[in-house]
Amino acid sequence: MKRRIPIGAPGRPAPGRKVRGKKPEGSRKQHGSKAEDGVRMPAGGKVGQGTVSRRGKADRIAKPGRGGEALPDIEVGGTTPPAGRTRFAARRLVLEPDSSPLSLFAITAPGLEEITAGELRSLGIARPVIEPGGVGFSGTLSEVYHANLWLRTASRVVIRVASFHASEFHELERRAKRIPWRRYIGVPARARFRVTCRKSRLYHSDAVAERLAKVISGAHGLAGGFAMAGGDDAEGAEEGRGPDDAQLFIVRLVNDEVTISADSSGALLHRRGYRQAIAKAPLRETLGAAMVLGSGWAPGRPLVDPLCGSGTIPIEAAMIARRMAPGIDHVAARSRHFAFMDWPGFDDNAWRERVAGTIGGACDSAAPIMGADRDAGAIAAAQANAARAGVAADVHFQHQAISALELPGTAGHVVCNPPYGVRVGDNAPLRNLHAQIGKVMRARAKGWTLAMLVADRTLLRQTGIVFNEVFRTTNGGIPVRFVEAAID
Repeated sequence: MKRRIPIGAPGRPAPGRKVRGKKPEGSRKQHGSKAEDGVRMPAGGKVGQGTVSRRGKADRIAKPGRGGEALPDIEVGGTTPPAGRTRFAARRLVLEPDSSPLSLFAITAPGLEEITAGELRSLGIARPVIEPGGVGFSGTLSEVYHANLWLRTASRVVIRVASFHASEFHELERRAKRIPWRRYIGVPARARFRVTCRKSRLYHSDAVAERLAKVISGAHGLAGGFAMAGGDDAEGAEEGRGPDDAQLFIVRLVNDEVTISADSSGALLHRRGYRQAIAKAPLRETLGAAMVLGSGWAPGRPLVDPLCGSGTIPIEAAMIARRMAPGIDHVAARSRHFAFMDWPGFDDNAWRERVAGTIGGACDSAAPIMGADRDAGAIAAAQANAARAGVAADVHFQHQAISALELPGTAGHVVCNPPYGVRVGDNAPLRNLHAQIGKVMRARAKGWTLAMLVADRTLLRQTGIVFNEVFRTTNGGIPVRFVEAAID
């Protein structure tokens, strides 16, 4: 029997050294698409950018796994192989059974990771790990369901189904074939891919999605092919997902390391369903909830938004106070549609029981929650939204200017989102508005906490109050800071 000699060992030439005579196996030309021919990293590693080779020849692609060399491990479901164990990726791949812990990730807007991690801890999730753009945690499908129902500040919950190295398309396809795609794709099979490539030899996002679609199609077919998903959750994408839409897979390539995640949420989680009537410059529900949670307010204390617009902040506060899950339509007494509800093996009866128990766990709110605005149209929109959210009786809205603001006798929190200069245009009225906020708070809110979302430090200084920064994020693409101060 022939003895295998690892690459670089005595008796076998090192990689890249020419050998006279017969060409090494795997060095024959592979004729593929132009995307495959152009496997090289563009400057900057931008998504979907780069120059496709025009030479008319395919790059020579050496086949890995020959000669007994150990290949990088493939990680599926978040389980890492024991340290010190060498495995041959072409031979072995560990797939997680359905009951095994899953590697989960809650995607957030930038800056909200700490608040989302706190939410997960309050839901009983042990040791959440804060990462840029979200929070990692472990759990079973039960935790997937629970997080989608209850997280107020996350945009999506995804399952990291596989992680592996791939610097050539044949590596990507070979390892993708070992992913349990059937767990996440219903019938008929439809898939969408959002691919990001940075500092990787496989830089063409469309070509990567094409190869993954080919793998899934070979497993059980793709009805109607596949689609590229646009947008970025952190940048405010508004893509939706109905019951008949395709399953979204989020694919990231960084330094030739591939991570593939299956979206379990569907439409972005800020879409509670109640904010149908909007005023000028609306506030996303996830950011409104993050402001309430980040302000330090606790249910049982008053909360007032004197610039409430369409009512997002007081409505989110009322839902927190009443322990109402944001993933449920509490008026219709049913949950919104999540992507995992289309997965094979989803137990609809068990889900209905879970939803019924969640609805039954809601309680009454005793503390006053108030919203005010000088725009009568905004107040009408806020009242309609509160009714759709099921908290019309819990929030008192009033048409009035901030100069007429009256606060409850018990100290609480004023949480608001004043207009930004870049959002409205003329800064002179905004300077006057911020000065008025500071004047009213110093005169009428002794012992209260003021928390605001601001984009301009100059406007913030007009209040005459010294603030502490809680977090930084973006709102409608505008960099903003959430700040708070105790009024003495």
